[in-house]
Amino acid sequence: MKPINKIKTNWSPKLAYAIGLIATDGCLYNDGRHLAFVSKDPQLINTFKGCLGLSVKVSKKRSGFVNTNYAYFVQFGDVNFYRFLVSIGLTPRKSKTLGALKIPDKYFFDFLRGSFDGDGTFYAYWDKRWASSYMYYLVFVSASFEHLKWIRQKLRLLLKVKGHFNLSLRVGACQLKYAKSEAQKVITKMYKSPNAPRLERKYKKVYTSLVLDRNNR
Repeated sequence: MKPINKIKTNWSPKLAYAIGLIATDGCLYNDGRHLAFVSKDPQLINTFKGCLGLSVKVSKKRSGFVNTNYAYFVQFGDVNFYRFLVSIGLTPRKSKTLGALKIPDKYFFDFLRGSFDGDGTFYAYWDKRWASSYMYYLVFVSASFEHLKWIRQKLRLLLKVKGHFNLSLRVGACQLKYAKSEAQKVITKMYKSPNAPRLERKYKKVYTSLVLDRNNR
């Protein structure tokens, strides 16, 4: 019997964003059918469901995340979608083996926004070495250095930004960091469409810092 294709795999901003989330906080089981996505943020879980048109139940479990006791997750099965993910480079037990993914350039920044919302961070501070010097960094995190190398190569090709790596932050994690002017270029592309799916909490944090920096000039 031919598998039923419940999740559409035609490229779109929503699909690319969901793939970014799967690449960071998703899981492909070994059975060739089932997948899961986990997050400490219920809004992100519901946004993920909306992007893929899922109607599955949201469950709660003890969390491995910092600063929260519980995490939310969804599990679902779709053979064709699973095969599609494998065809673009996702695999079971991907954490440290993830590399380049076959994401069309047109949708790369939707994917990147999903990656950032799944396991990225943004921070800002006043640099005390200079008066009125406000700094901020956009950071992508992965257990796979090869995956971050691919993201860096794509951003260098598409935006002419370099970024830099931090490999010693904690055991099992790597960071790709973009400072201020380069970060602004990436942020502008990631949030180009006001209607695109995003984690509102992170967007507001980023936007607040950009406004503060602009007003400080």
